[in-house]
Amino acid sequence: MPRINLLPWRDLERKRKRQEFMFAAVGAIVVALLVGLLLRFQYDAQISHQNDRNQYLQSQIEILDHQIAEILDLEQQRKRLSDRIEVIQKLQSSRPEAVHLFDQLVRLLPDGIYLTSVKQTDRRIQIKGVAESSTRVSAFMRNIDGSEWLKDPSLEIIETKGGSDVGSSFVLYANQVAAQPSADKSKIKTSNKTAAVLSVAQGGTT
Repeated sequence: MPRINLLPWRDLERKRKRQEFMFAAVGAIVVALLVGLLLRFQYDAQISHQNDRNQYLQSQIEILDHQIAEILDLEQQRKRLSDRIEVIQKLQSSRPEAVHLFDQLVRLLPDGIYLTSVKQTDRRIQIKGVAESSTRVSAFMRNIDGSEWLKDPSLEIIETKGGSDVGSSFVLYANQVAAQPSADKSKIKTSNKTAAVLSVAQGGTT
C-alpha cells in the first residue's frame, strides 16, 4: 500500500533549510571560537615572549647601570689621584722656589730694615717689618722690583709708633715669580740674615 505524505512540501522544505541554517550558524560560531582561541593563544605566547625580552633587557640595563656606577667611581678615584699628583708636583716644584724666596729676601733687604713676618698665599707674599725710615722701605721696594724672583711690590701701610728711635712699621706685598732662573746663576749662600728670615718665616708663614 503506497504512503501518502499529507504535509505540505513547502513546510518540509522550509524546515530543512532552517535546520541547515542552524547547523551552518553553529558551525560558524564554533569555527569563530576556535579561531579566537588560537589567536588568543598566539597573542599570549607573543606577550609572554615580549615579557621575557623585557625582563632580559631590564636585567641587562641593571648590569649596565652597575657598570656605569663603577666607571663613575673609578673616574672620581682617578680625578682624586690626579689632584693629589698635581698637588705633590706643585709642592715639589715649590720647594726650590721657597729657598730662592728666602734667599732673595735676604739679598734684597737693605740695611736699617728687619722683617717681623712673611706670609705667602699662593704666589702673593705679605711682608711685615720695621724700617729706620721710609727711604729704606722705598729702597727695599726698588730692590724687589729688580729681582728675578719677586715682582710688583706694593706698599699697603707705613706708620711710626712711639719715639723716633723705634722706626716705622710697614706692610707691603709682592708677587713670587714662577719662572726658573738660568743655570749659570751663582749658588745660594746662607748668611746670618737668612737664618733670621727663616726663623721669622717659621713663626709667621701660613
